[in-house]
This record gives sequence, C-alpha cells and structure tokens, in this order.
Amino acid sequence: MLVEGLLQTASERLVTIREDARLIEAAKLLSAQTDLVVVCDGDGILRGVVTKTDVVRQISTCQGATCMCPVSTVMTGDVASCRGADQLKSVSELMQQRHLKNIPAVDADNPPVGVLTAQIILRALLGDAEYEEAQMIDFVKGIGYR
Repeated sequence: MLVEGLLQTASERLVTIREDARLIEAAKLLSAQTDLVVVCDGDGILRGVVTKTDVVRQISTCQGATCMCPVSTVMTGDVASCRGADQLKSVSELMQQRHLKNIPAVDADNPPVGVLTAQIILRALLGDAEYEEAQMIDFVKGIGYR
C-alpha cells in the first residue's frame, strides 16, 4: 500500500505556518488544532516542523524578546518526510526508527500536502493485512475460484 492512498486524510491534518511567524502563533495552532505544525518558507516549501515540545522548551527558557522569536529559531529542520509513491510499510519503519508520531507528506518540490500519523498508517497496514488474510482464506477454501 502506498502513501498516496492516505493523502486525502493526510491533507485534512495539515497545518502550516511561515518560518518568519512568531512562536506564539505556532503555540496557538498547536493548542487548538494539531500536534504538529509544518513550517514553510515564503514559497510554501517545507523547511521544518514545530511541536508542542519545541514550544514548551523555548518558553521555559525565554526572557523578554526571546519569547517572541520567529518559529524558525525553534523548529526542527532535519525533517523526515514521505511522498505519495512511498510504501506505507517503509514510512512506518522510518517513523519507528526516529520515534515519530507524525510525518509530513510532501509533493515533488517539497511543498507539504499532508501530515500522516502513526495511528493512520497502522490502521491502513492492519486493514491491508486483514484483506490479504481474507483473500488467502477464500483461496484455500476455493471460494470464487473454479
């Protein structure tokens, strides 16, 4: 199964912010809508991600103007991402290796098109496995075959 099969669901979870936006704006998005905000440059290209942990880490050490810093100063820039043609199993393995709960999906030139969660991927993989199991049982029983 490919990532492209989940892009509709992933697109509903996409929340973006410009890299020059203030951290407080990302905090508002995180408190209201999502666990992950995708940071983009002015052209809409993925540059990083911000999580609640990033916000809390910055707020816990900020003083004065550093509390109003741009998102780009606290974002994670080394972002694991996936594309529509990627196998879900490979994406799941990458997420496990890097201990990720969410992963952005990007298009050819790196504009984000969605965010996949580990839960969504696992449901799809389990559903695919259940379908294959049912097909195998039907094959063994000779159902639908002559």
